[in-house]
Amino acid sequence: MAAFDFGVKVDSRLFDRECCTINIQSYLSQAWEMFRENIGEFIGFTLVIFAVWLATSMVDVGSSLLFSSVAAPFYAGYSIVAFKLMLRQPFQFSDFFRGFNYFLPLFLASLASTLLVSIGFIFLLIPGIYLAVSYMFTTFFVIDYRMEFWQAMEISRKIISRNWFAYFLFALVLCFINLIGALAFGLGLLVTLPVTSCAVAVAYREIVGLNASTW
Repeated sequence: MAAFDFGVKVDSRLFDRECCTINIQSYLSQAWEMFRENIGEFIGFTLVIFAVWLATSMVDVGSSLLFSSVAAPFYAGYSIVAFKLMLRQPFQFSDFFRGFNYFLPLFLASLASTLLVSIGFIFLLIPGIYLAVSYMFTTFFVIDYRMEFWQAMEISRKIISRNWFAYFLFALVLCFINLIGALAFGLGLLVTLPVTSCAVAVAYREIVGLNASTW
Protein backbone atom coordinates (compact mmCIF):
# COMPACT_ATOMS: atom_id res chain seq x y z
CA MET A 1 0.00 0.00 0.00
CA ALA A 2 1.34 3.43 -0.94
CA ALA A 3 1.67 5.94 1.88
CA PHE A 4 -0.92 8.34 0.44
CA ASP A 5 -3.53 5.82 -0.71
CA PHE A 6 -6.88 6.37 1.00
CA GLY A 7 -7.46 2.65 1.51
CA VAL A 8 -10.29 0.41 0.36
CA LYS A 9 -13.82 -0.48 1.37
CA VAL A 10 -14.18 -3.96 2.84
CA ASP A 11 -17.34 -6.09 3.07
CA SER A 12 -18.55 -5.35 6.61
CA ARG A 13 -20.28 -8.75 6.79
CA LEU A 14 -16.83 -10.27 7.40
CA PHE A 15 -17.04 -8.92 10.92
CA ASP A 16 -20.56 -10.08 11.81
CA ARG A 17 -19.53 -12.57 14.45
CA GLU A 18 -20.18 -13.22 18.09
CA CYS A 19 -17.90 -11.51 20.58
CA CYS A 20 -15.46 -13.67 22.49
CA THR A 21 -14.05 -13.58 26.01
CA ILE A 22 -11.46 -10.89 26.71
CA ASN A 23 -8.39 -12.38 28.39
CA ILE A 24 -6.31 -9.42 29.57
CA GLN A 25 -3.74 -11.52 31.41
CA SER A 26 -3.07 -13.63 28.31
CA TYR A 27 -2.66 -10.56 26.08
CA LEU A 28 -0.19 -8.97 28.47
CA SER A 29 1.70 -12.21 29.00
CA GLN A 30 2.16 -12.75 25.26
CA ALA A 31 3.15 -9.11 24.78
CA TRP A 32 5.73 -9.37 27.57
CA GLU A 33 7.28 -12.44 25.93
CA MET A 34 7.55 -10.57 22.62
CA PHE A 35 9.25 -7.68 24.37
CA ARG A 36 11.54 -9.87 26.48
CA GLU A 37 12.80 -11.83 23.47
CA ASN A 38 13.39 -8.66 21.40
CA ILE A 39 14.15 -6.14 24.11
CA GLY A 40 16.88 -4.26 22.22
CA GLU A 41 14.78 -3.67 19.13
CA PHE A 42 11.70 -2.54 21.07
CA ILE A 43 13.62 -0.18 23.35
CA GLY A 44 15.58 1.18 20.39
CA PHE A 45 12.38 1.97 18.48
CA THR A 46 10.79 3.57 21.53
CA LEU A 47 13.86 5.77 21.92
CA VAL A 48 13.40 6.86 18.30
CA ILE A 49 9.81 7.87 19.12
CA PHE A 50 11.01 9.82 22.17
CA ALA A 51 13.63 11.57 20.03
CA VAL A 52 11.03 12.56 17.44
CA TRP A 53 8.74 13.84 20.19
CA LEU A 54 11.55 15.95 21.66
CA ALA A 55 12.49 17.30 18.23
CA THR A 56 8.92 18.28 17.35
CA SER A 57 8.36 19.83 20.80
CA MET A 58 11.07 22.36 19.98
CA VAL A 59 8.95 23.76 17.17
CA ASP A 60 7.11 26.77 18.53
CA VAL A 61 4.13 26.58 16.18
CA GLY A 62 2.19 23.42 15.48
CA SER A 63 4.46 21.09 17.45
CA SER A 64 1.57 18.96 18.75
CA LEU A 65 0.06 18.69 15.27
CA LEU A 66 3.45 17.79 13.84
CA PHE A 67 4.00 14.94 16.29
CA SER A 68 0.41 13.71 16.09
CA SER A 69 0.79 13.36 12.33
CA VAL A 70 3.50 10.73 12.81
CA ALA A 71 2.31 9.22 16.10
CA ALA A 72 -0.19 6.86 14.44
CA PRO A 73 2.33 5.40 11.93
CA PHE A 74 4.82 4.95 14.78
CA TYR A 75 2.19 3.13 16.85
CA ALA A 76 1.41 0.97 13.81
CA GLY A 77 5.07 -0.02 13.75
CA TYR A 78 4.69 -1.81 17.09
CA SER A 79 1.66 -3.63 15.67
CA ILE A 80 3.37 -4.73 12.45
CA VAL A 81 6.31 -6.21 14.35
CA ALA A 82 3.93 -7.84 16.83
CA PHE A 83 2.00 -9.45 13.96
CA LYS A 84 5.24 -10.81 12.50
CA LEU A 85 6.30 -12.23 15.84
CA MET A 86 2.90 -13.87 16.38
CA LEU A 87 3.24 -15.57 12.99
CA ARG A 88 6.87 -16.46 13.77
CA GLN A 89 8.09 -14.43 10.83
CA PRO A 90 11.56 -12.86 10.94
CA PHE A 91 11.66 -9.09 11.20
CA GLN A 92 14.17 -6.33 10.75
CA PHE A 93 14.40 -3.07 12.68
CA SER A 94 13.16 -1.26 9.56
CA ASP A 95 9.82 -3.07 9.92
CA PHE A 96 9.00 -0.77 12.83
CA PHE A 97 8.72 2.03 10.29
CA ARG A 98 6.38 0.21 7.90
CA GLY A 99 3.47 2.02 9.51
CA PHE A 100 4.39 4.93 7.26
CA ASN A 101 3.26 2.84 4.28
CA TYR A 102 -0.26 3.55 5.57
CA PHE A 103 0.40 7.17 6.47
CA LEU A 104 -2.68 8.88 5.02
CA PRO A 105 -5.44 6.59 6.37
CA LEU A 106 -3.68 6.35 9.74
CA PHE A 107 -3.29 10.11 9.94
CA LEU A 108 -6.93 10.70 8.96
CA ALA A 109 -8.14 8.09 11.44
CA SER A 110 -6.06 9.68 14.20
CA LEU A 111 -7.32 13.16 13.31
CA ALA A 112 -10.98 12.13 13.09
CA SER A 113 -10.98 9.98 16.23
CA THR A 114 -9.16 12.64 18.26
CA LEU A 115 -11.69 15.25 17.13
CA LEU A 116 -14.72 13.08 17.93
CA VAL A 117 -13.35 11.92 21.27
CA SER A 118 -12.49 15.52 22.22
CA ILE A 119 -16.00 16.69 21.35
CA GLY A 120 -17.38 13.84 23.43
CA PHE A 121 -15.27 14.87 26.41
CA ILE A 122 -16.13 18.56 26.08
CA PHE A 123 -19.90 18.21 25.90
CA LEU A 124 -20.51 14.99 27.79
CA LEU A 125 -17.78 12.93 29.43
CA ILE A 126 -19.34 9.51 28.79
CA PRO A 127 -19.47 9.73 24.95
CA GLY A 128 -15.81 10.70 24.91
CA ILE A 129 -14.83 7.68 27.00
CA TYR A 130 -17.06 5.42 24.88
CA LEU A 131 -15.43 6.52 21.63
CA ALA A 132 -11.87 6.48 23.01
CA VAL A 133 -12.26 2.80 23.88
CA SER A 134 -14.31 1.92 20.79
CA TYR A 135 -11.63 3.06 18.34
CA MET A 136 -9.02 0.73 19.89
CA PHE A 137 -8.75 -1.53 16.81
CA THR A 138 -8.82 1.19 14.14
CA THR A 139 -5.08 1.06 13.40
CA PHE A 140 -5.19 -2.70 12.93
CA PHE A 141 -7.98 -2.59 10.38
CA VAL A 142 -6.04 -0.02 8.37
CA ILE A 143 -2.83 -2.03 8.26
CA ASP A 144 -4.38 -5.52 8.14
CA TYR A 145 -7.18 -4.91 5.63
CA ARG A 146 -5.81 -1.76 3.96
CA MET A 147 -9.16 -0.30 5.02
CA GLU A 148 -10.08 3.36 4.54
CA PHE A 149 -10.04 5.33 7.76
CA TRP A 150 -13.73 5.92 8.42
CA GLN A 151 -14.77 2.31 7.88
CA ALA A 152 -11.86 1.19 10.06
CA MET A 153 -13.14 3.44 12.85
CA GLU A 154 -16.71 2.21 12.47
CA ILE A 155 -15.84 -1.49 12.29
CA SER A 156 -13.68 -1.09 15.40
CA ARG A 157 -16.50 0.70 17.20
CA LYS A 158 -19.09 -1.94 16.30
CA ILE A 159 -16.91 -4.88 17.33
CA ILE A 160 -15.84 -3.35 20.63
CA SER A 161 -19.36 -2.16 21.45
CA ARG A 162 -20.48 -5.80 21.63
CA ASN A 163 -18.47 -6.20 24.84
CA TRP A 164 -17.53 -2.60 25.59
CA PHE A 165 -17.07 -2.81 29.35
CA ALA A 166 -14.53 -5.63 29.03
CA TYR A 167 -12.52 -3.52 26.57
CA PHE A 168 -12.90 -0.53 28.90
CA LEU A 169 -11.32 -2.57 31.71
CA PHE A 170 -8.55 -3.60 29.30
CA ALA A 171 -7.93 0.05 28.41
CA LEU A 172 -7.82 1.01 32.11
CA VAL A 173 -5.22 -1.68 32.79
CA LEU A 174 -3.08 -0.46 29.86
CA CYS A 175 -3.35 3.16 31.04
CA PHE A 176 -2.39 2.16 34.59
CA ILE A 177 0.67 0.24 33.35
CA ASN A 178 1.83 3.23 31.30
CA LEU A 179 1.17 5.55 34.25
CA ILE A 180 3.49 3.43 36.38
CA GLY A 181 6.05 3.60 33.57
CA ALA A 182 5.76 7.38 33.42
CA LEU A 183 6.17 7.75 37.18
CA ALA A 184 9.51 5.93 37.00
CA PHE A 185 11.08 9.14 35.69
CA GLY A 186 9.56 8.33 32.31
CA LEU A 187 12.14 5.58 31.77
CA GLY A 188 9.58 2.91 32.51
CA LEU A 189 7.79 3.89 29.32
CA LEU A 190 10.65 2.27 27.40
CA VAL A 191 9.14 -0.98 28.62
CA THR A 192 5.47 -0.21 29.12
CA LEU A 193 4.81 1.49 25.77
CA PRO A 194 5.92 -1.47 23.61
CA VAL A 195 4.37 -4.05 25.95
CA THR A 196 0.96 -2.36 26.05
CA SER A 197 1.02 -1.69 22.31
CA CYS A 198 1.78 -5.33 21.59
CA ALA A 199 -0.93 -6.42 24.03
CA VAL A 200 -3.59 -4.61 21.97
CA ALA A 201 -2.19 -6.22 18.80
CA VAL A 202 -2.47 -9.64 20.47
CA ALA A 203 -6.07 -8.87 21.45
CA TYR A 204 -6.89 -7.89 17.86
CA ARG A 205 -5.43 -11.09 16.49
CA GLU A 206 -7.26 -13.33 18.96
CA ILE A 207 -10.59 -11.53 18.62
CA VAL A 208 -10.67 -10.60 14.94
CA GLY A 209 -7.89 -12.75 13.45
CA LEU A 210 -5.22 -11.68 10.99
CA ASN A 211 -6.27 -11.09 7.39
CA ALA A 212 -2.92 -10.36 5.75
CA SER A 213 0.38 -12.21 6.03
CA THR A 214 2.54 -9.23 5.08
CA TRP A 215 2.31 -5.61 6.17
